[in-house]
Amino acid sequence: MSTLKVTLLDQTLDVPKGISLLELSRQVEEQYESAIVAAKVNNVLKDLSFRIEEDSHIDFIDLTTDDGFRIYQRSVSFLLIKAVGEVFPQATITIEHSISKGLYCELHGIDPLTEKDVQAIERRMKEMVEEDIEFHMDIVPLPEALKLFEKEGQLDKVKLLKYRNLPTIKIYSCGWLRDYFYGIMVPSTGYLKHFELKFYMPGFILRYPDKSDPTTIPEYKEQPKLFSVFREAEKWAKILEIEDVGSLNDHIAAGYGDELIRISEALHEKKIAQLADMITNERNQIRLILIAGPSSSGKTTFAQRLSVQLRVNNVKPISISLDDYFVSRDKTPLDENGEPDFEALEAIDLDLFNEQLTKLIQGVEVELPVFNFLTGQREYRGKKVKIKRDQPIIIEGIHGLNDVLTSAIPRGSKFKIYISALTQLNIDNHNRIPTTDARIIRRIVRDNQFRSHDALKTIKLWPKVRRGEERNIFPFQEDADVMFNSHLPYELAVLKRYAEPLLAEIAPSEPEFSEAKRLLKFLSYFLPLDDSAIPNNSIIREFIGNSCFHQ
Repeated sequence: MSTLKVTLLDQTLDVPKGISLLELSRQVEEQYESAIVAAKVNNVLKDLSFRIEEDSHIDFIDLTTDDGFRIYQRSVSFLLIKAVGEVFPQATITIEHSISKGLYCELHGIDPLTEKDVQAIERRMKEMVEEDIEFHMDIVPLPEALKLFEKEGQLDKVKLLKYRNLPTIKIYSCGWLRDYFYGIMVPSTGYLKHFELKFYMPGFILRYPDKSDPTTIPEYKEQPKLFSVFREAEKWAKILEIEDVGSLNDHIAAGYGDELIRISEALHEKKIAQLADMITNERNQIRLILIAGPSSSGKTTFAQRLSVQLRVNNVKPISISLDDYFVSRDKTPLDENGEPDFEALEAIDLDLFNEQLTKLIQGVEVELPVFNFLTGQREYRGKKVKIKRDQPIIIEGIHGLNDVLTSAIPRGSKFKIYISALTQLNIDNHNRIPTTDARIIRRIVRDNQFRSHDALKTIKLWPKVRRGEERNIFPFQEDADVMFNSHLPYELAVLKRYAEPLLAEIAPSEPEFSEAKRLLKFLSYFLPLDDSAIPNNSIIREFIGNSCFHQ
């Protein structure tokens, strides 16, 4: 038997040619924190059925990684789809969006859905885990796949795949069920031991572990405001007749892209004007307008557009930057790796910040600091400010929703706004678009345009950015008075032509290559859309350039 060499866990091993990753994984599984679900072979992500035919470098992927977590989430979704098909064969399922550490789903053809119905689906899922049914992948000619999905009534997939400029596609099967998924699967249903279904009218939530603890389902926390924003986005998508990528591509192909841009931007303007009216109606009470949201949400443009709408209402806000209240660089707290943590609340001089806010609100003139990022010190350059009784202060920053930031100010004097790009647009009924994917693509484009960063650097920094969001933003999002969804239905079709060449520059030798490849595949589903119709005050202009606001 011929052999080949694989590098694995800093060792070089001789293995039989043609050995599967699954067979090889069983030799080293005890050295991993959790179940191995995939591998990177020469930096390309492969499922465990892949057979090694040449000398290779192999990195196994377990559930504590981003890739492993996505694979588990995708696979347990497939398990759910199959269980629905067996318990309620007359029904169809749509996987809508993330909520409360899970995925919100709806059944169509069951009216009304009851808690007992959801329990029956969960029981069948657990039975299939015990049956340990194989997930099998086939490479199918595209015309054959289109006929298959048309015959089975999965017209969302027909609409999506007709724009794929590829001769073949990968279709996964699990017993009798065949489906198309954006990504790979675990080897079998026996890997999917940890999940639960929670009835949540009018649908239910598929809940599963987090990568930080792959065997424990997190404590359930209600998120009614976030759910309401997603529901509103879904209703708006139905009005626009753009509920998935296939329908977006249909609009672009038919020449309706510019009209979609105009309508989407008009909705944003209307929403911002409504927020300005809410603040104006409470102008005698509201003294602080606090704006917070995760990276690449469009906070800067949103804050300036809100300021414009307030001025239309004869309210003249001033803006204060939290960055100017950083403590001196030598006093910056350190993270668990011993590196400066500029996103920690303690990186801000809270005493000075609250002292100056209190004086400003009471009509006292103060000299605002300016942080010198070259020296790492605060400076005073004669920037003196005094406001009138009816002038609110706009503060945009990562900690805006945390009351500790503004502890000296009564809660009734604050108006908190949470902003994020909460996309309701899914690839199809069974493949959702995570909001994090939409945001990292925004950030890749912006960092290249305005910070001279290539896509490689942005992707390297992204895990640290996400950790900061999980600690400092997401725990407080339900404390917001209102939530603003900065996603625009057309944006990924526009960002596509900016992001693709940047992602394509990442070399196969880089650890981030597989993530770049994943994002390139994601963007390949979209037809490109020209950006000439986008107004210069659009949130998207913050990322692609030519904004009328200072960048």
